[in-house]
Amino acid sequence: MTRYLLDTNVVLRFCNPLDVQHRLATDAVSFLLARGDECLLTAQVIIELWVVATRPVEVNGVGWTVEQTRSTIDQLLNRFPMIEESSEIFPNWLDLVTTSKVMGKRTHDARIVAVMLTHGITNLLTLNPNDFAVTSSITIVRPQELITSMQ
Repeated sequence: MTRYLLDTNVVLRFCNPLDVQHRLATDAVSFLLARGDECLLTAQVIIELWVVATRPVEVNGVGWTVEQTRSTIDQLLNRFPMIEESSEIFPNWLDLVTTSKVMGKRTHDARIVAVMLTHGITNLLTLNPNDFAVTSSITIVRPQELITSMQ
């Protein structure tokens, strides 16, 4: 069994049947689960999901209500294990952003990597592989790669 952290962009599409990439995200997660792998969430991903889900469509959000977003998050938390927040994440993040000279928005992605490194999770399912080029210690997997391997 391999453990995969699900990136926010995959989780958003997985939860939103109106998204053009919903099926891609759903098929990729289903494929991992069917072969016995574990799909995990972290608090950062849930927080980022809340930001995008509740942001208006006009500014690149999903436009969901607070109630709809909370219901979706509750369903996710019932379906996927949540990685524990721990005191080791911050020093790992700080070392990572300093060593890799991470600046700006990529800082959030570096924290996701720090969570993974802290908990020994080596695989990330994401639609944006370039966002996580801060280390070679994790394996980036795109949903399209999993779908291709199914065929």
